[in-house]
Amino acid sequence: MRGISNFTDFFVICSGTSEPHLKAIIGELQERLHKEHDVRPTAIDGFPSSHWVVADYSDVVVHVFHTEKRGLYSLEQLWSDAPRLKLES
Repeated sequence: MRGISNFTDFFVICSGTSEPHLKAIIGELQERLHKEHDVRPTAIDGFPSSHWVVADYSDVVVHVFHTEKRGLYSLEQLWSDAPRLKLES
């Protein structure tokens, strides 16, 4: 996003398969970033029940979608001019 966006440098977009899975992903993200890097989000919006949670860490914005909703909103296509980095799990 760096160079094409003035609000963040990176989007991280990932998927979960259920509400508990989304809750676990966002919970683990918050816990590890705080514990390992002393970083807290500036804002979190959405709920696992809405099938989309976004956590704003200023330079990095993390989107956690239910797999069905990720295709519907298609952020990868909306920001298609941004370079992509694929991370292995």
